[in-house]
Amino acid sequence: MLEDRKKLVDFWVASSDNDWVTMKNLVESKDFSWSLFIGHLVIEKLFKAYYIEIKGEHPLFIHDLSRLAEKCSLELTKEQSDWLEVVTRFNLKARYEDYKENFRLVCTAEFTALWIERIEILRQWLKEKL
Repeated sequence: MLEDRKKLVDFWVASSDNDWVTMKNLVESKDFSWSLFIGHLVIEKLFKAYYIEIKGEHPLFIHDLSRLAEKCSLELTKEQSDWLEVVTRFNLKARYEDYKENFRLVCTAEFTALWIERIEILRQWLKEKL
């Protein structure tokens, strides 16, 4: 069990909040694919904060948002589940360059705005649980 659970939860929430600001700045600069990558981190970090909150253990080293929700024993709506599957695909860090380029082409202003809105809905839902 973790001794300073609250401090760790606060760390992950603050890191997520910082990433939220970065994501918004990237949208403003029209760097849409990277904004969505950071959006993935926003949600991942909140899941990790929640995991620490309920389990009292260090979070898992995984990036799959659906799997993190499962490990947190969170019941998801079909819509939330679908959204998490898509947002997980925004994790580009280790992807091949051709995948990144194809993803950049998909990330229009409209596509990005839609997914930023959905990330915000997921973000608020998770923050309410903390």
